[in-house]
Amino acid sequence: MASVKPEIRTFLCRSDNIGVLIRDPASGACAAIDVPEAAPVLATLEAEGWQLTDILVTHRHADHIEGIPEVVERTGARVTAPEKAREAVPGAKRTVAEGDTVTVGDLVAKVWETPGHCADHVTYHFAQAEVVFAGDTLFTLGCGRVMEAEPQVLWRSLRRFLDLPDATAVYSGHDYVLSNGRFALAAEPDNRNLKDRVAQAERLAEQGGFLIPSTIGEEKATNPFLRVGEPALARAAGLEPGSDPAAVFTALRAWKNRF
Repeated sequence: MASVKPEIRTFLCRSDNIGVLIRDPASGACAAIDVPEAAPVLATLEAEGWQLTDILVTHRHADHIEGIPEVVERTGARVTAPEKAREAVPGAKRTVAEGDTVTVGDLVAKVWETPGHCADHVTYHFAQAEVVFAGDTLFTLGCGRVMEAEPQVLWRSLRRFLDLPDATAVYSGHDYVLSNGRFALAAEPDNRNLKDRVAQAERLAEQGGFLIPSTIGEEKATNPFLRVGEPALARAAGLEPGSDPAAVFTALRAWKNRF
C-alpha cells in the first residue's frame, strides 16, 4: 500500500517558535504540534480551510503550550500530552509515553520519550510518512539546552534519530538555525556541507524563511551534536579523537552554552 503523504504547514509563533500543522488529506484530520501561540495557529487553519482535530504536545514548557486553551475553545481539538507532563498541560485528554501510538486520521506516529531538555519531553515519529517532530530535542544544526538531566541523557535521546532513514524530515520547535550555524562552523570549520547549509539558511532568512524542516541525512552531515564521533569534533571539544561520544557531546554542549 502506498504511504500516506501528509500536508504540513510551518509558521513562526512568538519570536522564534515554529508552529506546525500536519493534516491527513484522506480524512481531513489535522493536528498542531504544540501551540506556542494561538493566533498564528488559528490564522493558518483559516487560510488553509483546515479543521483542527488534535494537538500533540512535545513538552510542558510555557512557550509550547500557552496557546492551547484558546485554540481548544475555538476548535474543540483533543489535547495529547506526555504522561510525565499530565498536570502541566492545559486540557490534556490523553497522555502518552514510550511506545504508545497516536493517529491523525490515517497517519500513525510512535511516541518516543526523549528526555534531556526536560524530563517529560516526547517526540512523535510518523514512520510511514517519513516525518519526525523533535520539539526542543533536535534542532536544525543544533540540539536543545540540557535543563533537567545530565548531558548524557540528552545524548541518548539524540542517538535515536541517527537510526532513522536519511530522507526523514525533521521538524524542530524553534528557529535557532543561524545561531546554531555559527557555532557549528566554529566547531567544524572545514565541513563543506556545513558551509553550504549555513549559506542556504542565510539566504532563506533574508527572504523571511527558515531552514525547517531539515532531514536526518542533512543533520548527520552537518549537525555537530550528531557528529560527535568525528575526529575533528573531538579535537574541537578539546578531547582525543576516538573519545567516548557522550564525552564529546558533553564538551560540545558546554561550549555551546558559553558561545
